[in-house]
Amino acid sequence: MKIGIVCYPTFGGSGVVATELGKALALKGHQIHFITYSQPFRLSYFTENIFYHEVTVSDYPLFEYQPYESALTSKIVDVVKHEGLDLLHVHYAIPHASAALMAKDILASQNVYIPFITTLHGTDITLVGRDPAFLPVIKYSLEKSDAVTSVSESLRKDTIDIFHLQKEIEVIPNFIDLREYNVKFDKCSRHRYATNGEKIMIHISNFRKVKRVEDVLRVFDKVRKKTPCKLILVGDGPERPNIDKLCRELDTCGDIISVGKIADPKDVLSIADLFILPSETESFGLAALEAMAMKIPVISTNTGGLPELNINGVTGYMSNVGDVDDMAKNALHILSDAETLTKFRERAYKRAEDFDISKILKDYENLYNIVVKNKALV
Repeated sequence: MKIGIVCYPTFGGSGVVATELGKALALKGHQIHFITYSQPFRLSYFTENIFYHEVTVSDYPLFEYQPYESALTSKIVDVVKHEGLDLLHVHYAIPHASAALMAKDILASQNVYIPFITTLHGTDITLVGRDPAFLPVIKYSLEKSDAVTSVSESLRKDTIDIFHLQKEIEVIPNFIDLREYNVKFDKCSRHRYATNGEKIMIHISNFRKVKRVEDVLRVFDKVRKKTPCKLILVGDGPERPNIDKLCRELDTCGDIISVGKIADPKDVLSIADLFILPSETESFGLAALEAMAMKIPVISTNTGGLPELNINGVTGYMSNVGDVDDMAKNALHILSDAETLTKFRERAYKRAEDFDISKILKDYENLYNIVVKNKALV
């Protein structure tokens, strides 16, 4: 099958999932065509059956904002026609679903029929999607999609509530390839970060306000006052100045290591003891799943799709948004002794097995087959 994948190529859950899905499909013999404005950061090496088509936007003085959606639509039309694609799979509704719909209509006028599937990832619905400037377009594009999926049941419900959709939405959760998470523990690397044998907490995100990274620092401050501990921050973003300011106020900067953006966080995860994700909302929590695949228990909030992943008292603990006291208490319990930490590690990994790509990939392939079969009936 020839499949076009439209996604954002940057650091973020939707781009990661789209890229890893494409790589897994390529290994099964499907021909995958990525269509985006730069090469996805996880496509860092040559892979059989994978092709990349760059969307370029001309810089005209007339435009204050360059018309990426129109350029993307034109590129989709070109790739579908000249590569003979069977279907499109677009990740993140804005602007990919509307671009796919426009491309579909253009191609239909030329007697070329291309179905498209839209996968919803979170903020395209719960944050940006609520904006009145986008809502009518998103709603129409979703209704006209040949199939719509969401990465969690929570996001499916939110989408229906926000857009009052009549369209059926299938839940296909995010996934990881457990084979890629068999990273050996590096004692030397851990010693560089925790010279005196301290426990290591870790947080990975895009440092946006919704991630509540300041809560990470507040929880860490409470934990380190009870047990020797270090904090590794992976990522960067708009909240960085506030985080730097808070670490100085709390006098924790000496125990915090900021490593910036990392394309593949497995190595740094391999030395950590506890992952913390105090987000205001998470449609799924892919970063938490990646941590669990590395046998790291998770301290998270109980919002959005996180309860569908993190099992309270089993794979970690959940708290209400902003309850840093409860998060700190739970973190200290997990880190209290080696036996407790080991039990949580084992159960976190066991839970991650439920989201291995070997179990999820067939759901996408089944959906592709249904959509392409319907295409043949048109």
